[in-house]
Amino acid sequence: MYIFRQSRYVALLIGAILVSLGAICLLQQNLGKERTGNRNLSAMPVNPETKLIISAPPLQQHHAISIQGERLGKPILPNLTTLEIKIQQTDFGISRSEHNELLAEQIWLRKQALEPKITEPAPPDKNHPPDQLFFTRTKLLNHEEKEDATWSYALGEEELLLLQKIVMAEAEGEPYEGKVAVANVVLNRLRSANYPDTIKEVIYQKSQFSPVRNGRLKRVSPNEDTIHAVNEALNGRREVSDDTYYFLSLKLAKDLTIARTKDKAKVIGNHTFYK
Repeated sequence: MYIFRQSRYVALLIGAILVSLGAICLLQQNLGKERTGNRNLSAMPVNPETKLIISAPPLQQHHAISIQGERLGKPILPNLTTLEIKIQQTDFGISRSEHNELLAEQIWLRKQALEPKITEPAPPDKNHPPDQLFFTRTKLLNHEEKEDATWSYALGEEELLLLQKIVMAEAEGEPYEGKVAVANVVLNRLRSANYPDTIKEVIYQKSQFSPVRNGRLKRVSPNEDTIHAVNEALNGRREVSDDTYYFLSLKLAKDLTIARTKDKAKVIGNHTFYK
């Protein structure tokens, strides 16, 4: 009987030990699974540009946080991932058609921002000289007609001043229209194949303009009226026709060969213009 009692106590003790060992094994297995899950989560690559959108409960302000826990200021971003688009549709109650319209508008705005804006150049101010002159075989063109030009001429500062000075020297006391007409004659000669190819050579051609011979060309300074008249002539204003190449003052001229051999075109002030 005594031996039987001792055996029963030993059996109970062994059973308690076995239950404890089983509990310890189960606990170790659970801890191992948690550690493995944490390692897998930490090893998962995180894209810093991909943000998880989490909405607050109804009647509360919607907000977004990233996986790292950073709070974002705007509920809708200009650059959205596919995950963000799906979550936003759920969070904010945006239908698929409304979302497509919003996305199309964003794409259009981005294209407008990236595309260079092409603006038509403004036409030249007729109160200022152009940088380029345009001609056909028979006439000087204005800016609007330049597409019809057969050749062009680059106008430099030196030749611009020289043109202003010859007009001042020849037509200082003449009407404004007479100043424009003198400039027209110089430009007509520049265009013509019968005269030199530059404004300077046209003005300095031998025995053509009396202020060159008597030195007046070097002494004058163009006034405001003359500068404005030259600018208008360069921009296409005509007081005489494109085939007018001569002018003279019948009162002052010593040689009247032009008056006797050429066709009179127009009289402006003291100057008579000839073709």
